Amino acid sequence: MSKNYYINEHAVVDENVSIGEGTKIWHFSHVQKGAKIGSYCVLGQNVNVGNNVSIGDYCKIQNNVSVYEGVTLEDYVFCGPSMVFTNILDPKCKYPQVGAQYYVKTLVKEGASIGANATIVCGNTLGKHCMIGAGSVVTKDVPDYALMVGVPAKQIGWVSEAGKRLQFDENGIARCEKSNITYQLKNNQVFEVEDKN
Repeated sequence: MSKNYYINEHAVVDENVSIGEGTKIWHFSHVQKGAKIGSYCVLGQNVNVGNNVSIGDYCKIQNNVSVYEGVTLEDYVFCGPSMVFTNILDPKCKYPQVGAQYYVKTLVKEGASIGANATIVCGNTLGKHCMIGAGSVVTKDVPDYALMVGVPAKQIGWVSEAGKRLQFDENGIARCEKSNITYQLKNNQVFEVEDKN
């Protein structure tokens, strides 16, 4: 039976793993048992996907990223090179916490983009289409479409689904020139506006 995905000969994929059509897993990566990886994903060199992790469709996970158990990635999530997830809030070797019952969950929603070397402290949700700047440390939930930078990460603006900075007019309306999608800012939340044409 031919496989409709690619696994490099130097990657390790455990048993009981689900991999979607068109996905590519590159050198020295390890996908652990129970993991589910969607269609058309790319896992770069030296990526680790933990036990029972769920990864949506069209995700791109760059080199040297570990997606630990307790982390869920929805569709179209981008994880930049060497960014870091965690799954324990108080790690101590003398008091080990091994097993899913100890892990604090992290959800990365559709289209979120995480820059190189950023750190996502566990227990937080990254909103749809948000953008986390390179080297930032996320310590709290991130709103949909938020642009976050710094240590700890603070919101400095809003971005479109396509990652373009949004400049809202006096009516709270902005249009992304890349995607041609219109957005509205209301009560400190951004929503996509349907065109009535």
